[in-house]
Amino acid sequence: MKFRIDNEKTGAAMLLFAGEENLHRNWFGRDRANKYFTIAWNRGPKQTITIDGNPYEFPQDCILTLLFDQSYQFEDAKNIVAWQFNREFYCIIDHDSEVSCVGFLFGTTEHLFIKPAESDLHRLQLLLDVFIEEFKTADRIQHEMLLVLLKRLIILVTKLARSAYIPETKMKDEKFHLVRKFNLLVEANFRTEHAVSFYAKQLFKSPKTLSNLFAIYNDKSPSQVIQERILIEAKRQLTFTDLPVKEIGYDLGFEDMSHFSNFFKKLTRQSPLDFRNTIAIAEEGKKLQVSGKSTH
Repeated sequence: MKFRIDNEKTGAAMLLFAGEENLHRNWFGRDRANKYFTIAWNRGPKQTITIDGNPYEFPQDCILTLLFDQSYQFEDAKNIVAWQFNREFYCIIDHDSEVSCVGFLFGTTEHLFIKPAESDLHRLQLLLDVFIEEFKTADRIQHEMLLVLLKRLIILVTKLARSAYIPETKMKDEKFHLVRKFNLLVEANFRTEHAVSFYAKQLFKSPKTLSNLFAIYNDKSPSQVIQERILIEAKRQLTFTDLPVKEIGYDLGFEDMSHFSNFFKKLTRQSPLDFRNTIAIAEEGKKLQVSGKSTH
């Protein structure tokens, strides 16, 4: 089951998938032009989802959000319900005051696997049923109705994630929103700004204040968050593109190739080139396994 609504004038699009096998995205290939944010709900047994080449366990009944520039593949897509929308349909940055999800659900180095309670699963199912009915009702207010439902969905998932990962007893709203702003700034600037001092200045805080804040939020320092985001992008480009290592380093703000290589090796214990070769060998091994199975 697949539904879609488009506005040719604005480019707005929203999609709903349920029981579909083709639910994979390749950001560095066929899906580059389709910048869809995704909310995925695993209604079947636990399965593996591969995000940017890395496998993760996707537990039963859990919800996961995915960014438009991530490549991913589900082990069993037929058990996944997925809502997709682009910025033109609903801009989560412009309307952050409505849903408060930027830099938390979307725009962070963390993958949040959100486990709803039974009562929340019931609410989610009811919401899905209403979505399906609205997609089937092609009238002049269809877009507005789907937009209202999408906001409700994002608010619900944000609430569940906040409760599971950062309950208000652990971090008050003001500090939580500061963390979100930091994550959003990192997402926008990690290619050119590697120092915590830049982000602290943008937020009118001291680097020490940010460090103390992240000590409450998780076990990572602000510097680690920045480095992880750079590393994620480096690995993605090394895995999914044929760009020279020097060009990837330059794209990520390293003027000197040796600085990029040292940065990468410090975090992975491999040089960028060794990492790329390891990925290529692993992919070749998978192809041989598939080829071997098909001959038997």
